[in-house]
Amino acid sequence: MLSKLEALILGIIQGLTEFLPISSTGHLYLGRNLFGLQEAGLLLDTMLHIGTLLAVFVFYKDEFVKIIKNPFSKLTFLLIVGTIPAVVIGLLFKDYFEEISKTGTTIGWEFLVTGLFLWIADSAKNGYKKMDDISYTDALIIGSFQAAAIFPAISRSGFTIVAALWRKLDRETAAYFSFLLSTPAIAGAVVLQSLDLVGGAGEQISLSALLVGIASSALFGYFAVKWMIGFLKKRSLKPFAIYVWVLGFAVLFFQFTGKF
Repeated sequence: MLSKLEALILGIIQGLTEFLPISSTGHLYLGRNLFGLQEAGLLLDTMLHIGTLLAVFVFYKDEFVKIIKNPFSKLTFLLIVGTIPAVVIGLLFKDYFEEISKTGTTIGWEFLVTGLFLWIADSAKNGYKKMDDISYTDALIIGSFQAAAIFPAISRSGFTIVAALWRKLDRETAAYFSFLLSTPAIAGAVVLQSLDLVGGAGEQISLSALLVGIASSALFGYFAVKWMIGFLKKRSLKPFAIYVWVLGFAVLFFQFTGKF
């Protein structure tokens, strides 16, 4: 049974790592294994994703009000175009990615790949594009990188920020659009996971533990979005690259020695 403390810690992990470029799914996998909660999966993941979804809704409330008032705006279509690749890949390969997410056999390598992309992108020249300058081609390419993050330890926020920087968005705008684009992706994941739960894949977890997890995920997710946008404006992504490299090598070492 998931305790409130475990739910709190996993909620903090989800909230922070969803928006820091270090992979929330990979970290949740490691966190569940650390607590011996390998079977706590789907219901817990769904609830924690609801927390981070609440975080981005609150942070981007002004943008969503504008979308509601003007549903045919350019921003609406940018989000639609940017979400299409993840929808296509997610539906076509859903069972395959669910299987590798359960086994975790590739996450060490995926952490290393995330670090490599972060390091290379951080060395690129500063971009100049603001939100009004983002094209549909930009959105499609950034969305294609988001689709690659369906692998468990490939960071969604990391890959979309990388793609945005390569498309010449300035650093603040790259983070801002990356997190905004995460909203339909997270919402879609919640819907798909909820359908699976209706189909009987739920787990026995207390309501109080779930509420603690949702609250901590939402709170830390909100501050992670806000902090990361400000951080990327002035600072380098390379510390995150080094972190996921160290983590990736550690995972590979423990897998090789049979301790994980």
